[in-house]
Amino acid sequence: MNEKNSLLAEYEGVVSGHRDGHGFVVRDDGQPDIYLPSNEMRAVLHKDRVKARIVRLDRKGRPEGRVTEIVERSDSPIIGRLLQESGVWLVAPEDKRYGQDVLIPKGATGSAKPGQVVVVQLTEPPALYGQPVGRVKEVLGEIDDPGMEIEIAVRKYGVPHEFSDAAMAQARALPDHVRAADHKGRVDLRDVPLVTIDGEDARDFDDAVYCEPAKVGKGKGWRLLVAIADVSNYVQTGSAIDVDAYDRATSVYFPRRVIPMLPEKLSNGLCSLNPGVERLCMVCDMLVNAKGEVHAYQFYPAVMFSHARFTYTEVAAILQNTRGPEASQRKALVPYLLNLHDVYRALLAARGERGAVDFETTETQIVCDESGRIEKIIPRTRNDAHKVIEEAMLAANVCSADFISEGKHTGLFRVHEGPTPEKQEILRNYLKAMGVSQTIGDNPKPADFQKIAAATKDRPESQQIHTMLLRSMQQAIYTPVNSGHFGLAFEAYTHFTSPIRRYPDLLVHRVIKAILARKRYELPALPTPGEAHAKLSKRLASRAKPLAVGEVAKKPSLDTMAWQAAGLHCSANERRADEASRDVEAWLKCKYMREHLGEEFSGVVSSVTSFGLFVTLDAMYVEGLVHITELGGEYFRFDEARQELRGERTGIRYALGTRVQVQVSRVDLDGRRIDFRLVSGDDDLVLRAMRDKTGQAAPAEGVAGAGRGGKAHRGRASEGAVVAGRQDRAPRAPVAEAKTAVKKAASKKSDRGAARSTANQPRKSRR
Repeated sequence: MNEKNSLLAEYEGVVSGHRDGHGFVVRDDGQPDIYLPSNEMRAVLHKDRVKARIVRLDRKGRPEGRVTEIVERSDSPIIGRLLQESGVWLVAPEDKRYGQDVLIPKGATGSAKPGQVVVVQLTEPPALYGQPVGRVKEVLGEIDDPGMEIEIAVRKYGVPHEFSDAAMAQARALPDHVRAADHKGRVDLRDVPLVTIDGEDARDFDDAVYCEPAKVGKGKGWRLLVAIADVSNYVQTGSAIDVDAYDRATSVYFPRRVIPMLPEKLSNGLCSLNPGVERLCMVCDMLVNAKGEVHAYQFYPAVMFSHARFTYTEVAAILQNTRGPEASQRKALVPYLLNLHDVYRALLAARGERGAVDFETTETQIVCDESGRIEKIIPRTRNDAHKVIEEAMLAANVCSADFISEGKHTGLFRVHEGPTPEKQEILRNYLKAMGVSQTIGDNPKPADFQKIAAATKDRPESQQIHTMLLRSMQQAIYTPVNSGHFGLAFEAYTHFTSPIRRYPDLLVHRVIKAILARKRYELPALPTPGEAHAKLSKRLASRAKPLAVGEVAKKPSLDTMAWQAAGLHCSANERRADEASRDVEAWLKCKYMREHLGEEFSGVVSSVTSFGLFVTLDAMYVEGLVHITELGGEYFRFDEARQELRGERTGIRYALGTRVQVQVSRVDLDGRRIDFRLVSGDDDLVLRAMRDKTGQAAPAEGVAGAGRGGKAHRGRASEGAVVAGRQDRAPRAPVAEAKTAVKKAASKKSDRGAARSTANQPRKSRR
C-alpha cells in the first residue's frame, strides 16, 4: 500500500495508553502501532477498541493517527484512590495508562473514605470535553495495608482470585486421603524410596524422584523414576473445578502469597506429594545409559509414599559432604541421592552434546517481614540439587512429548522457536561491532549460541554479550503444532511435571492416560478466550512465515483448532501471571527504595535505550532509569548495533555491563518507577574532555563511562580510540584552566544539549 492510500485507510485495534498522556492504537493486523497525541486520547481510554486513520508520518516514518470511531468500550474495572477536591469526588487511576481521573457522583461512593483504594465501574465514558464518570464497586482498603499491592494487581490484570461456589463444593466433597479402592489398576510403589526435593518455602509438591543403578543394553546406566501428582484423577474434564482451573491456567506466585490454580484441598492436600502419606501419581519410568540418553521409558499410574521431603539446600550439603550432619540425619536415603547425582551428570553431558543453550542468570528472592514490607532482596543461587531436579524433569518432559507423538494423538507441546530474522540481524550486527569472531548463520542452531557464550565467557563484556544472546530469543508457547524447543535443543518437548500449578500439564496427563487406554481425549467446550489470548494470537499471526509461490495454506482440523485455542489461552495467561507478579515486585521495590532516597549505590547498566539507561544496583538487585537528560549537557547518540549511548562531545560511552555510581533521585509508587541520577567525578570528566581535545586515548577506567569508583571495560584496538575525539593536537592546558573551560562550554550548551537529548527519545518509549 502506497503512502497516499495508507493515509486514507482505517485500521482497527486496541488503545494502549501511556503515562505521559499520549497513546497508541495496537493494530489487529500486527503492523506498527499508530501514535495518538494527547488530544486524541481525551475521548478514549486505555483498552478501548477503536478505528483510527493515519494522518501523517513523522520524520522517522512512524504513523500518527486520529480516532475515527469507538468500536467498543472496555468493561475492565479501574482501580485507584478516592480523592475529594473542592467538594468533588474523583478516583485517580492507579494504572497511569488511564490518562484521566474518574468523576464519582456523591451517591456513588458507597462506604469508601477519602484516600482509600477502590475499584470503579464506569457509568459514562469520557468525551472530548468531559471526564469519565463511574461508581465505586469495591473498597480494597488503605494504600499501606499489607498485601494491598497484590489486591491491586489481581484486579488490574484480571487474574481470577476467587473460586466459584460450585468448584468449592466439589472440592469439599473429595476424600481427605487415598482410599483402598483408589489402588485399583495402579502399580504399587509405596516401598520405593521416592523423595521430593523443593525450596524451603514450597507448599505444594508436584514431583518425586528415585534413581538406582541398572544395566542398560550391554552397558551401565540408571533407572530413573519421576512420579508426578495425578491431578487428573480428581479433576474431571468439564467439571466446575476444571472450568476454574482452565480460566486461571496457572498458579500466580507473589511474595508471601500464592493464588493457586486448584482449590487448597487439592493443591496443598490430596494432590500434593507430602511426606509420610499415600498419594496417587503418574510415573515416567526411564532407563538412562552412561551417555545420558534415555534408552527406554514407560508411563503408568501408581500409588506412592514419599519417604522424605528434602530441600535444595539440604541435598546440596549432602552431595558436597556425605559424612556431614545433614547426611547423618538421612543416612538410609543418601545412596539414592548419590545415584540421582550420577544420572544428573550423565544427562548434563548429553545436554552439552546437544548444544543446548545454558546461560547462568541471577534470579532474586524478595524477603518480606510480617507486614509485607521488604526486608532484603537476595540472589537465588542454583546449586547442584536444583540442577539434579531440573534434568530429571526435562527427561520426563521429553519422554512425554515423544509418547504423545508416537501415539499420534493431538496434545500441547512446549515450543520455543529460534530467533526471528530481524533479531538475527540485530545480533549479527552487535557481535560484529563488539569484535566477536563467532557469529550465527541464516539458520542458527542452539549450539551456535552456546559456542559464542563459551568463547566470550572470559571477556570483560561477557555479561553484556550473554544478555544480548538471551534477548534475541523468542518466548516459548503452548501449541499442538510441534516445531521443537530451540533453547533446550529438543526435537519435541512438553510440560508433564507440574499439573498442580499448570493447566497444560494437566492436559498432557489426560492425553497420556487416553493413549494408555487406547482412547482419544476430547477437549471440553472451553470458555471464550480473553483479551490476552486475542493479543497473543495476533502477535503470533504477524510472525507467521509467508507462503511460498503457489503454496496453499492448509486449513487445520476442528480438533487442532480447539487445541490451538487452548494453547494460546494457556500461553497468554502465563504471560498475564508474569506481568502481575512483576507489577507486585515493582511496587514492593519502589516502597523499599523510598527509604533510600538520596543515597548512592554502585550498579551495572542492564539495558540501553535511546531515552536513557536502566541500571541494576549491585547490593539491592533493584533496577531504575537514568534518563538521558541526566547524562550531562551534551548530545548522546544511541548505537543500536553496539547497544550503547555515546556522547558526541566527550566520547563517553554507556553500554550493557558498564559499571556506574548512581543516586536514588525519585520514586514513583503509582508508576512503579525508580529514577536514578548519575554520580560522576568532575575530574574524570575533565580528563576525558582534555584527552578528547588532545587526541589521546582515555585510560581503561574511562572506557565504560563516568561512574565514580566504577570499574570499566578496556576498549579493543579494532574499535578505535576509546574517546572518539578530534585528532587536532591542541597544547595541553593546566587542569584548573581546563576545568573552567569545560564548565563554561557545558553551561553554554546545557540547555541546547538537554533539549536535543529529550528530542532524541522515541515517542513509543514503553518500559
